[in-house]
Amino acid sequence: MIWGIDPLYSLSGFFVGLIVGFTGVGGGSLMTPLLILLFNVHPATAVGTDLLFAAATKTAGTAVHGFNRHVDWHIVGKLALGSVTSAAITLYVLSQLGGSDPAVAHVLAIVLGVMLVLTALSLVFRKRLFGFARSHRELPPRLQTAVTIGFGALLGVLVSISSVGAGAIGVTVLMLLYPRLSLVRVVASDIAHAVPLTLVAGLGHWIIGNVEWGMLLSLLIGSIPGILIASFFAPRVPEGLVRMLLATVLSIVGVRLLLS
Repeated sequence: MIWGIDPLYSLSGFFVGLIVGFTGVGGGSLMTPLLILLFNVHPATAVGTDLLFAAATKTAGTAVHGFNRHVDWHIVGKLALGSVTSAAITLYVLSQLGGSDPAVAHVLAIVLGVMLVLTALSLVFRKRLFGFARSHRELPPRLQTAVTIGFGALLGVLVSISSVGAGAIGVTVLMLLYPRLSLVRVVASDIAHAVPLTLVAGLGHWIIGNVEWGMLLSLLIGSIPGILIASFFAPRVPEGLVRMLLATVLSIVGVRLLLS
């Protein structure tokens, strides 16, 4: 290894980067369980490292979407108002419990397993949910704002514990809350919100001691070319097929974690 860079981690990052490039989701959903099940990384370290990995990769996506004016910053602000606060509280609780405690590791694995199964379901039924949302009226403005902040708070807890949820689940709920918003703006706003959430949660895990910097660098070295290559070939690949395969993999991995 050079400068702490592990080629196996980089290869895993490349694989996950391909999935993210083809589907727009899969970063946290695949990376964290991959680190836990394949490399036997402690769940807390896998979550913490993956959160900073997500913050780095989604910053680039936010820059592109922001330049193209796809991001609804009002929605991002409402989500962040709830998520950043709840993430900080969750991390404080985790620091008091002790990340190396076997009981804490078991709880993290269970929460991650549940989140993976929910993510898989959101991928399978995304088009149906989008059609359902477009056929119904939006909530009244005040209630819509309150629910958005509340959902952000829930995401802050779940993402801080499992590193999963800011992608496919976030998009699915935003589609239901803002049915008049185009899918590209929903996805862009969800990615933009993931940046402050994963950054705050990742830095919190770093303070606790749950980030492995050599691993993070190795993953980024592999994922960046993977995302670029997949983005180039994505228009030629049936997105629906890739999405269904990803949902199947996430379901299997989620059940595996729940039964471990």
